[in-house]
Amino acid sequence: MKFRSPLRGPWLTSVLGVVLLAALPLVIVTGLLDYVAYGPGQSIPGDVGLLHLPAFDWPTRPSWLFRLTQGLHVGLGLVLVPVVLAKLWSVIPRLFVWPPAKSIGHALERATLLMLVGGILFEIVTGLMNIQYDYAFGFSFYTAHYIGAWVFLAGFVTHAVLKLPIARRALRTRSLRAELRVPTSAPEPVDDELVATDPAPPTMSRRGALALVGGGALFVATITAGQTLGGPLRDLAVLLPRGRDDFPINRTAVAAAIEPAATGAAWRLALGERTFSRADLLRLPQHTARLPIACVEGWSTVQDWTGVRLRDLAALAGVASPGSASVESLDEGPFGRATLSAGQVLDPDALLALRVNGVDLSPDHGFPARVVVPALPGVHCTKWVRSITFRAV
Repeated sequence: MKFRSPLRGPWLTSVLGVVLLAALPLVIVTGLLDYVAYGPGQSIPGDVGLLHLPAFDWPTRPSWLFRLTQGLHVGLGLVLVPVVLAKLWSVIPRLFVWPPAKSIGHALERATLLMLVGGILFEIVTGLMNIQYDYAFGFSFYTAHYIGAWVFLAGFVTHAVLKLPIARRALRTRSLRAELRVPTSAPEPVDDELVATDPAPPTMSRRGALALVGGGALFVATITAGQTLGGPLRDLAVLLPRGRDDFPINRTAVAAAIEPAATGAAWRLALGERTFSRADLLRLPQHTARLPIACVEGWSTVQDWTGVRLRDLAALAGVASPGSASVESLDEGPFGRATLSAGQVLDPDALLALRVNGVDLSPDHGFPARVVVPALPGVHCTKWVRSITFRAV
């Protein structure tokens, strides 16, 4: 198979590689932080052996912490897709080199390349499908995406160590500023397998190629950033699977099989040995806080929540110094339970919310009551709460 583009060469590949080298660690780190954010014993997947990260109590401040980490992980990951595709295009001749391994060292390098390319394509495809709620792959997204991330990370670190000296030499052969000034680009010297020995006539300069990749990344940012940032940008987020409403709904009451009778006048909140009706809760001191809810798919929303502080409920339950709290929902699904740490229970803005933006919660937003805690992953801001069990330190 012949590849004749006059643009391919070590310099262009190295420029794209440096961009990924600078940005991908941020995607990796924020993804691993999001795994930790679910809390000890609640990270998904749970049984990952030596790949399990050290557990610690996720902080509640700043209140937008999880919104930041998850937004960066998903948003930056999407923005880098055009750069990744361009980088793969730039090195595709190497994938067809024969023989595939010329020595043991070369074979090891090819193995890291397989982990790198296969890992990042797997992460992109499964991540995009998760955002769109498309689980056609038939396996656990959480488990596969997490293990795939470690495979990619191993390939990424090894490949970077092997290729960084080569990239530095390649970048010294041309000036980026000079390359951006010329309308056409001559082929690089034929001293690398990426450079075509019989190049086709140029139809685009390297300046144009970089502009195309940069424009693609900017376009992706424009149509996706609104799901995290909100405001006017949300109207441009045309690919949002939940629409462009400023207050998205991830799981409806119907999807969770919440019966209207269960949330009606007979509903009671179990608080240890005590029970409270919604009217009882409304008679307790109310607190309002403006807090974000952020979801693993990358979207977030900021609303004004009103309800009873969790620390006040702990006191009513007779637990003056709570060490944790177990929250249970009427939702019998996999995310119908959550455990909160002491810091999350005691935060002054941690609420059992009864109202949002001055009105009662709607059924889809968790009526009659839901948990809202600063910086907590959205899936643990439990809706349709039926009980809270506080445990002393």
